[in-house]
This record gives sequence, C-alpha cells and structure tokens, in this order.
Amino acid sequence: MRESLLLVIDAVINLVLGILLVTFPESVVNFLGVPVPESHFYASLLGAVFIGIGIALLVERFRDTLGFAGLGLGGAICINLCGSIALMLWLFSGQLDIPVRGYVFLGLLALMVFGIGLVEIMAYALGGKENQPKG
Repeated sequence: MRESLLLVIDAVINLVLGILLVTFPESVVNFLGVPVPESHFYASLLGAVFIGIGIALLVERFRDTLGFAGLGLGGAICINLCGSIALMLWLFSGQLDIPVRGYVFLGLLALMVFGIGLVEIMAYALGGKENQPKG
C-alpha cells in the first residue's frame, strides 16, 4: 500500500470522527452507547483537532500540487498509536459506565485506529525512498 493512499484513508477517518464530535448529535451518541458529557465543549474541540489533522494529512498527500507540506506519515503514526492506546487503556480500566454496545463501538474504533497505525509503520519501514526525509 502506498503512503499517499494511507494518508487519504487516515484523513477520511479523522474527518469523519471530527465531524461527528463537532456536531455531537445526541441520537448518534445514544445509539453508539458512548459517555454523554454535561457539556459538548471538549468533544467539539477534540472534533476540531481531528478535522485539522485530517486536513493536514490531505495537505501532505497533495503537497506537490499545493507547494507546502502538511502532517506526514510519521506524525500520523504517532497520533494514531497514542490515541488508540489511550482509548484501549480507558476500555480496559473498567472505569467507563457505558453499555456493552459502547464498549464494542469504542473497542472497534481503537482497533481500527491502532491497525492503521501499524499498517503505516510497515509502509514507512518498507517504503524506501518515498519515506526518506527530504532535504
């Protein structure tokens, strides 16, 4: 799998998560069974961060066309592994008061993000010249 395709896939995941968090539709939150905060302030800020990451990944993918760099594959790896591991720690801690469907949804989300991080690590390691620092 090429780095450019991974950047686009990762960008789409981040943009979808960001839009969900920014809009924070209560019907979706209730359906997924995830914790509902008293205020949507932090969720919307986190959503904006995800949208920014998604845009930065797309900028990186089209850096030759745009003439400037965004968030590269190395940065995406760090974000994906840190975020997915933190979510897994919350799930394994037993401190979340959510229904089983919430654990299933968040567990699948954590595995998906962790998985794309692992695929990105393999692509980075095996990528040869495409992944070498420019300069």
